[in-house]
Amino acid sequence: MSTIAIDFGTSNTIVAYVDPVTQQPRTMEFGSWSRSLAGVMTVPTLLVVQPEGVAIGEEVRSQRLGMAQPDRYFAMFKRDLVADFQPPDRVIDGQTYPIEAVAERFLTALWAAITAQVQPTQVILTVPTGAFEPYLTWFRGVADRLNWPNPVWLDEATAAALGYAAAAVGDRHLVVDCGGGTVDLSLVRTIAPQVGQTLIQAEVLAKSDAAIGGVDVDIWLVEDYLRRNGMSRSTISPVSWQTLLEMAERLKIRLSVEDLVKDSWFDDELLMAYELQFDRAQFAEILETQQFLEQLRQAIDEVLTIAFDQGIQKSDIDRVLLVGGSSQIPAVQQLVVAYFGRSRVKLDQPLVAVAYGALALAQVSAIQDQLRHGYAIRLWDPDRRDHQYFPLFEAGTRYPCDRAEALTLQVAIEGQTEIRLDLGECAMQMQAEVIYDATGRLIKSQLNRASAFRSIGAGEICVARLEPPGQLGVDRVVVQFAVTAARMLVVTVRDLVTQQVLVDGAMVAQLV
Repeated sequence: MSTIAIDFGTSNTIVAYVDPVTQQPRTMEFGSWSRSLAGVMTVPTLLVVQPEGVAIGEEVRSQRLGMAQPDRYFAMFKRDLVADFQPPDRVIDGQTYPIEAVAERFLTALWAAITAQVQPTQVILTVPTGAFEPYLTWFRGVADRLNWPNPVWLDEATAAALGYAAAAVGDRHLVVDCGGGTVDLSLVRTIAPQVGQTLIQAEVLAKSDAAIGGVDVDIWLVEDYLRRNGMSRSTISPVSWQTLLEMAERLKIRLSVEDLVKDSWFDDELLMAYELQFDRAQFAEILETQQFLEQLRQAIDEVLTIAFDQGIQKSDIDRVLLVGGSSQIPAVQQLVVAYFGRSRVKLDQPLVAVAYGALALAQVSAIQDQLRHGYAIRLWDPDRRDHQYFPLFEAGTRYPCDRAEALTLQVAIEGQTEIRLDLGECAMQMQAEVIYDATGRLIKSQLNRASAFRSIGAGEICVARLEPPGQLGVDRVVVQFAVTAARMLVVTVRDLVTQQVLVDGAMVAQLV
């Protein structure tokens, strides 16, 4: 079997495979689209729409196509897909480009380049730990349209943990994945094969995430520079903004090995000179002010709390593995070391750990996983004139599982012929609130937590059709919910009037 793993990232995308000769994982190279970062071949997650097609990856970055054609340039589109808010569609050459179409065109071009080199028999795709159902639904649609063979989805931090845990059976590995768009954590333990078996099992003990990453850091560095010089994003050109972001990214990388960094650029068109300079102390202060480090602390605390509830102490964690490009930030490393001690914290292959770890899935017979989000039904309360939530499954629930209690429902209006439910995902989300006064002085920096509910699918889901129609005030159906081993939310519906089973284990949603 020829298996490849695709780590579709916010900043860079990596395609990995197992070399048939050495049996070691390798990254694929795609000519002018690929860029070497610390010896790792990556494809920058960039795209420019051109009249004759699309340009992607390093071709866009090295030729500065985004500067020459900013209206045709797309970056961070993976981040936009995962986020609550998506940017408005763009119209280019008379064609509309929603962000989903941009991301699909990137993956379509990449898939064509992959199949020009190899014919995979299985594709493993990694997704952010905190991604909601619409993102996975979109990704599955892309897989169907591109005919990806035997696609499997795995959250990014768990994928990385598998790669390390497979080589140390029985140990507990905590992966802290600080990527371009998200921070993902997963605590995984491997279990030795049973008698007569050769494959290990893996158990996900805890996971958490934060919707923050390296691309945010680049923006904060540029905004800090502009604010200190009496400017803002609205006062400079789109080309200047994009150029400063690229400079900030380079400086951020250099700060992992240098104490003081600076770079300059002269805008020939506007006759304006820019010089960015930062030291490590300034960098750490920016990360603290923007609540990056606090969000990382809270994500670590959440994982430790979940583990403690299972009888696992912090001292029971054997290794803490820092992966992802932003894990190379000194302040991030210092924070994690402060939690776990230097001897247990490792920074090993941070750019390829997710993709290489996903390939280790071939050594695993089964993964005992848990739901990252909770799931609930949203109901309208006419008396309170507000939505109320009826919980189905709590975050952290292991699956496969059945809901302990069935749900008895009545119709909402006389003669109703369908039972429709607004099913959705529930999660606590963190958002930084940072306010400066007119002189650029910081006056407020705090982290706010709020609950979020995202409906599954386009809206209400029909779970049963009623014949005869329902009557007000009469219990009509009993609904039993379950989550299968394949992470499908399924329902069984029994009609209390006819005593017939209207729906028997039908899938209503594919969960992340």
